[in-house]
Amino acid sequence: MAISYIGADVDCKMTELAVEENKKIVYRKRIPTTISDLRSELERFGGRKILIFEECPMAGWLYRNLRDYATQVIVSDPRRNGLICKDGEKDDRIDAGKLAALYRGGFIREVHHPQDDEHQALREAVALYHDRVRQKVREINKFHFACYGHGLTVLRKDFLTSACREEWFGELSKELREQLEIRAIGLDAAICQVEAARKLFVGRAKKFEIIRYWNELPGIKWVRSSTMFAYLDTPWRFESVKELWKYCGVGLWRYASGSDRNGAPKSGKVKMYPYVNRRLKACVLGAALDAIRQDDNEFSEHYKRMVQDGVSPANARHTVGRKLLTVMFGMWKTQTRYVPGLRN
Repeated sequence: MAISYIGADVDCKMTELAVEENKKIVYRKRIPTTISDLRSELERFGGRKILIFEECPMAGWLYRNLRDYATQVIVSDPRRNGLICKDGEKDDRIDAGKLAALYRGGFIREVHHPQDDEHQALREAVALYHDRVRQKVREINKFHFACYGHGLTVLRKDFLTSACREEWFGELSKELREQLEIRAIGLDAAICQVEAARKLFVGRAKKFEIIRYWNELPGIKWVRSSTMFAYLDTPWRFESVKELWKYCGVGLWRYASGSDRNGAPKSGKVKMYPYVNRRLKACVLGAALDAIRQDDNEFSEHYKRMVQDGVSPANARHTVGRKLLTVMFGMWKTQTRYVPGLRN
């Protein structure tokens, strides 16, 4: 049975399709980027059909709506597809054909997307929360620097609440007060948005049992547990816990090249894996630090033992992060609660 590799170059209005069978492009078409048109085109082909398109803002929407109309839907990592933009001419028609050829050759790295709407809704709510937190921090920093420009050092308690702010504003010059009053509008809006976004994602996170279980771990509460769940989606996307470590920014990789003076291969250096999800890395290392500071759990005890044995504090923190991730990974796969001190 022939396999149809369907490359799709997607933009917000039109999609360029290129179908490859037996290493030859047998069909090309340019269609509107709508679910109905894409489904109709996929139904034209019988047998096994594999749809490939690159990660983009619409990738999740396309994946969830088209995965039942093809044998397999692949969302590819565009960073790995350097051939498309570096080798030969480039346009949407050419790129669609190259996507199909890259997948057939095994050069595509797949980008994971949630398969159901509940997981996607939680991911969007968590992303909204983190976006609003960044905006709140930006507004606070702008407020600070506006004061620094006039020789003032201001504490958070003086401007985060409107009551304290009004009393403090009375001591400022008219010019600075007028400027800060405008900034306060944006700051108040950001604070309200953070609170609303937190309520939104916590309400959605409570539907998932494993998130409630993770909250029992030292250093982990709703923000970190929901972020981990939203961005990882399922434990079965990782073949081993070492892959999970790398994705979350605490894994190691070995780099070696060449031979030593005796002609033997060099042993290489062990480094932190560089291509990581930065938001998950912040969650894992933040949870590890909080668990260490609590000083009454197996993670802090493990950290103390390593430091006493001569391990640097930075390496010990990363080891605690890996240990924490391993526990979470096991809880997720078995859907069980945390048991302190349990050893495999």
